[in-house]
Amino acid sequence: MTEDELARRGIDLDKPNAARVYDYILGGELNYAVDRMFAEQVLSAQPNARERAQLNRQWLRRAIRFGMDNGIRQFLDIGSGMPTVGHVHEVAQAIDPRSRVVYVDNEPVAVAHSEIVLEDNENAAMVFADAEFPDDVLEHETTEMMLDLDQPVMVVMALFVHFIPDERDPARLLASYRDALAPGSYLALSSATHEHQSDGTARAVAMYQKSSNPVVPRSADELRKLVDGFEIVDPGIVFIPEWRPDAASDVPDDPAECGGLALVARKD
Repeated sequence: MTEDELARRGIDLDKPNAARVYDYILGGELNYAVDRMFAEQVLSAQPNARERAQLNRQWLRRAIRFGMDNGIRQFLDIGSGMPTVGHVHEVAQAIDPRSRVVYVDNEPVAVAHSEIVLEDNENAAMVFADAEFPDDVLEHETTEMMLDLDQPVMVVMALFVHFIPDERDPARLLASYRDALAPGSYLALSSATHEHQSDGTARAVAMYQKSSNPVVPRSADELRKLVDGFEIVDPGIVFIPEWRPDAASDVPDDPAECGGLALVARKD
């Protein structure tokens, strides 16, 4: 893109962006030099960062299947990032092609490429909005067209809430989404954590403080407070690979090495 096009789309190449860095770590191509340089620094501090990203993506697929098993056919993916293989609509629609998915992100590259990927999918769409303003998401014409909020929905927040610092009141943000959901809805959430982490994790987190998206790792107790009003389903708040693994062999010897916690919770 030209400099004018980058500016028009709101793409800032002076700082790395979390969605594009994550795309690079997952092996994608929707990133820029500033993102790749930053990602390599993260990989130097945290050599298993790629494995961590893959473990989170595997958890996401398990959470979506759990939602489908419990009758969910509508999904709202907050902070969805780049359209990579195995995203929500692919998992859900492989089980039931009628499943509806709305992705939400405010990163222009993620939005532009998602729109291309979803162009021929009548049951999945992208919303360009800041998820920290729930009304902008929930009242968006695309959301209102795709999702019936009078029926159960699974809200997905995969590695999203750790980008919301305490001073921006993440508990209130989650409560806003919770209050808009029908009984029987679910929240699937994963987050970076500081519990049982190595010095390499601390160095990687420190690096993110210099990016466009500083990270706030949280404990299980802190996440439990954020999801007040939901009932956390078994096995509770656990390290990401421990959440309903497909096989015991899928759980590393040290699950904490994944760097994050995961949960699924239900609104009664």
